[in-house]
This record gives sequence, structure tokens and C-alpha cells, in this order.
Amino acid sequence: MHILLILAAIAALVFWFYRVTEAPTAASMGASSAAPLPLPSGLAVAFIAAGKLFCKTDGGPARQIFSPYIQEIEDRLARGKERHAWKENTSFQVSASGQMRQIGSEANIQFNSALFHQDRALLYFLRDKGIGGLFSYDLDTGVETRILHKQYLDLSDLHLDASGRKLLCSSAGKDGAANIVSLDIEGNALRELTGGDTVDAAPAWIPGDENSLLYQSAGLARNPQGYVVAHGNSTIQKLNLRSGSIEAVLEAPGLDYLHPRVCARGNLYFIRRPYERPTYSSENILMDTLLFPFRLLRAIFHYLNFFSLMYSRKPLTGAAGPAVNADLKEVILKGRRINAEKALREGKSINGIVPLVPRSWELVMRAPDGAETVLATSVASYDLTADGTIVYSNGRALYLLERANATLILKDDLVGDVAAATRQATPAH
Repeated sequence: MHILLILAAIAALVFWFYRVTEAPTAASMGASSAAPLPLPSGLAVAFIAAGKLFCKTDGGPARQIFSPYIQEIEDRLARGKERHAWKENTSFQVSASGQMRQIGSEANIQFNSALFHQDRALLYFLRDKGIGGLFSYDLDTGVETRILHKQYLDLSDLHLDASGRKLLCSSAGKDGAANIVSLDIEGNALRELTGGDTVDAAPAWIPGDENSLLYQSAGLARNPQGYVVAHGNSTIQKLNLRSGSIEAVLEAPGLDYLHPRVCARGNLYFIRRPYERPTYSSENILMDTLLFPFRLLRAIFHYLNFFSLMYSRKPLTGAAGPAVNADLKEVILKGRRINAEKALREGKSINGIVPLVPRSWELVMRAPDGAETVLATSVASYDLTADGTIVYSNGRALYLLERANATLILKDDLVGDVAAATRQATPAH
């Protein structure tokens, strides 16, 4: 009896601590009356949020793109679960080791990267734990075409040349490194362009120079066992495809340079942010020591909450208070782990939205003469169309950047990669 009272007291204390320190309020979630404006005529945007793909091509709301391939896999898994449903809660569900077998499973296939192609189509890459595929999706008919599908294929940062025939992307390996590869639009002639123990990403063709490309690159630090323990700062490199030579374009020890793009006028666009060095100081040790009892109590609370859900189907916490999106706990944007709850609680509203990334994440334009202009702050990702239109995200909204003015065009949580394009009018039938 005494043990139960002690556990109940601990649970109450941890619940109070959890609610005070972590539960965001409606105000901290950045509630705002700012309303998105319709897209300019001819502009289309697509974005990936929490592994799902959305597209907006007119004045209406963004619509989710549903992949027929994902639906096919989910239907197949559902049929398998139905066939074996009779085994649940019987001895047939117990494996030889005494563990309960999982009856059926869920498809965990996510959109990894997307871009517009041929005016009214989307190219995107889908991946799960073991297989990756490149697909094309017709926005008018909803027809999906499988271009490339391979085991352990993991592509991201898709980028087409001006002809729409040659594709650049970043290919991640199982060892943590990533290299730039090229292939044609049919999925053939896959060629590795960079190598080494680095993370090379965000490749971009240079207008007017078909033999050169830009990309961001960061070195990897490994422990004696070969595991990655840290990433170096990201730099922008230029690769000459003819000679194979690599030239540093932008690099600084205390800064990350990300996502290079070059417009038709020769201006270089990129995201600049402070580089966070992996450190563990005496201050970290002191904080870990002071917070250890609270973290231990929190772990005990979640342990008890798990058993409460298992046996009584009821959580130890009540339903009062604002709902917290489970996806808004901690996210990774551009290789940086973001404490989303803290950002929403402490961040300052920009154009009516509290961003997920700090103001130090800047979108910069560098002219051919070297002059730099900061175009926007709190930029998590962006895209540049052929006519120079810029659409960017701060992690929770999309903005159209025109003449140094940012116009809100869409609000959503966990906005990741952004794609933008100018489209022609739908042909008459």
C-alpha cells in the first residue's frame, strides 16, 4: 500500500513538472489571424510536411498528393492482416522465443524530395527502410509512373537541368555518407559524381554552364568503431564535370552554407546559418546533474503510463489543456535537430507566424561582384523558379518573396522541402 502511495505521488509530481515545463499554450503555438493570400497566376508550389506531399496550384487550399504505389502497399498489408487476424490473442501469436508476434504491419513510406517537371507533373522520391523509388505524377490525371525502384536506394534534393532531361540528386549510403549522383529522366545512366567521407547534398546546375554544378558539402567525424559522431560545417563547392576538379565557393569555420542556387543573371542564392560545434562542457555536466532527478521521475511516469494504457486502456494524464501534436516534439530540418516545442514557446512571430528556425537562418543573395544581400530571415528551405520567383519556408508557413517583401501564401506544421514552378494555363478540352 505504501509503495502504491509513493508511486502515485511520484506520478503526480512528474505530471505537474511535465505540464509546467513542456505543454505549450495556444499563444505559444503562434496563433494568428494572418490569412494566406492566393498564389499569383501561373505559380505552383509543392512542399513536404511530416513525410507527406502537398501541392497548391490555384487560389484554393493545398491538396495532398496520394501516391497509388503507397496505396497499393497499404492495401496489400491490410489484406495480410485480415488473413492472420484469427491468430490474435491466441497461442499462434506467440513466437518460439516467447515474444508476441506482430500481426500485420503498417506501410512506413514517406516522400523524401519533390520537384515540378514538364509544367503539369511532379517528380518525387519515395522511401521506406529498405526500398526507394523515383516516381512521376500527372497533376491533371492523377496517373503515377514508376521511373526507378531499387533496394537500398535513398535519393534526395532532386534538381533538373533547364532541358528537363538530366537529374541531379544526393544519394545517401548506409554508412552515413552521401554523394552527388546524376541520371537521366528515364532513370538510366546513374553516375556518382562525388565521393569521400562527406555528406554532399543540394546539388544545382549552373545556368549557361552544362559542365559545372554547385552543391553543399560537410565532412564526417567517426569514432574508432566507424560510427559517425559529428558533422563538420557545410560549405558550398563547385564541381567541374570535365576535369573532375572541385573548387570551394563559400566556406567559413563558424558558418553553414546550404542549398546553393544560381539564377539566370548569375546571382548565387544560399541559406547561411551559424554552425553548431559538437561540445560537451562543464556547464552541460552541471545541468545534467541538476535535472537528473526530474528526468528520472519523468521516465518513471511514462513507464507507469505505458502500463496504464496496456491494461486499462486509459492514460494517467487527463484530456484537459491544449492538444499537442506528437510530430511537433522534435524535428530535423536541414540536418539540424530542432526542439519544436521550445521554438514555438519562445520564438517571436514573423509575419503572423512563429517560425521553427531562428532568425539567424538567413536567405542570402550574392551578386557576381561579391556583394551580399540578406533577403529573408528564419528560412528553413526555399526554391527558385526559372523566372527568378522565390518561395521559402520557415518550417510552419510558405512565403512568396517579391522585392524584399514576404507574402504569406500557406500555413502548415512541419513544412520541409519546398518546390516552386511557373505553370502554363490548363489547355482547353
